[in-house]
Amino acid sequence: MLVWFLDNAEWLGCGPLVQGFAEPWSKITLRAAAAALVSFLLAVVFGPRWIAWLKRHFREPIKCDSPEICQLTLSKNNTPTMGGLFIVAAWAVAAVLFGNWKVGFVPLAVFLAAGLTAVGALDDAKKIFCAANGLNARKKLLGQLVAVTATAAALYLRQANSPEGLTLHIPVADYDFACGWAYIPWATLVIVGAANAVNLTDGLDGLAGGCSLFAAAAMTGLVYAAGHAEWAEYLHVPKIAGAGELTVLGGALTGAILGFLWFNCHPAQVFMGDTGSLPLGGLLGFMAVVARQEFLLVLVGGVFVVEALSVIIQVSYFKWRRRRIFLCAPLHHHFQLRGWAENKIVVRFWIAGALCALLGAAALKMQVHEKTMKIAVPRAAVHMAAGNNQELLK
Repeated sequence: MLVWFLDNAEWLGCGPLVQGFAEPWSKITLRAAAAALVSFLLAVVFGPRWIAWLKRHFREPIKCDSPEICQLTLSKNNTPTMGGLFIVAAWAVAAVLFGNWKVGFVPLAVFLAAGLTAVGALDDAKKIFCAANGLNARKKLLGQLVAVTATAAALYLRQANSPEGLTLHIPVADYDFACGWAYIPWATLVIVGAANAVNLTDGLDGLAGGCSLFAAAAMTGLVYAAGHAEWAEYLHVPKIAGAGELTVLGGALTGAILGFLWFNCHPAQVFMGDTGSLPLGGLLGFMAVVARQEFLLVLVGGVFVVEALSVIIQVSYFKWRRRRIFLCAPLHHHFQLRGWAENKIVVRFWIAGALCALLGAAALKMQVHEKTMKIAVPRAAVHMAAGNNQELLK
C-alpha cells in the first residue's frame, strides 16, 4: 500500500507532500524494519483481545498417544489454541502496508500462507470439536498439497523467465544444475516438508516460535542477498530478480513471531496450533525455494529437520523391530520423559536453532572467493594513494 501510494502520489495530487519522503521508503531494508515493528506491535497490542476471543471459542483439550506426556501436560488442558491466526494476521497487515505487490512473489506468499492457515485451522477445529485428534494424515496432506502445488506451479512460470530461476544450487560445493519441469514437484516437496517439520516441533511453550524466529531471520537475509545483484555475485548465489522484496515479508514474519512469543512463553497463554505452525514452515520453505537455497534451509532449520527425522526414525524402527529408539517422538518429548524441565528443553533448542542459523550464514560465506571480489575505490582515494607513494619515493 505504501509503495503504491508513493508510486501514484503525483496522480493523487500529493506529489509535493511526499517529495522527501519517497526516496527513503523505496528502500527494501527500511520497509522490512518497519514491517517487523508494525507486525510486532499489532501482535502485542491486540494479542490480549485475540486471546480472549480464542479462549471463548477454541480451547485445546490435551490429546496424546503417550499417557506419560498427557500427565506431564495436564496443566495445559483447555489452553486457547489457533494463536497462529494472529501471527498470520499481523504478518499479512504488515505485508499489505509495506510490501510491493507489483512483485509477483508477494501475492504468492500471501496465497500460500492463507491456504496453509486454512488447512491448519480445520485440523485444530477438529481436535477441539471432535473426538478425533485432528484431520487424518491423508486429508491433511492433501489440503497442503493443493495450496502448495498451486503456488509451486505459479512460481515455476515466474522463475522460468529468470536466468537462474530454475537452477538448483548446492552450497559449499558451489555446484548448480537445472531443474526444468522437476522444479514443481521439488518446490512442493520442500515447502510441504518445511511446513510439517515446524508442525512437529510445536509441542512445548515457545519451542516452535523461538526456533522459527532464528530461521526466519536467516532466510530473510538470504532472500535479500539473492535479490541484490552485488551481494549475489559476491556470495556466489543465484541472482533472482524480485527476491529482495521477500525481505519485507521476512521482516514482518520475524516481528509477528516475536509478538506471539510475548504470550507463548512458558506458561503459555495461547498455543499457535497447526494454524500457525503450517504457514510458518511453509513461508520458510517458500523463501528458500525463491532464493534457490533449499539445501541451505536444511542447515538453517536444523532443529526442525532433527525433530522430523526423530519421528521418521522412531516409526520406521518400530515397524521393523517392534522397539523404540527414543522414549517418545518428536525429540523434545524424549527429553521431557528423561526428566528435563520444559524451560530447559526450550532454551537449549533455541540455542541449537541460533547456532544452525549462524552455520547457515557461515556456509554461505564459504562460497566466497576473495579473488573474484570487485571493490569500488573512489578516484579521490586513488589520487591520494598515488600522492603518498610519490612522497615515499622522495
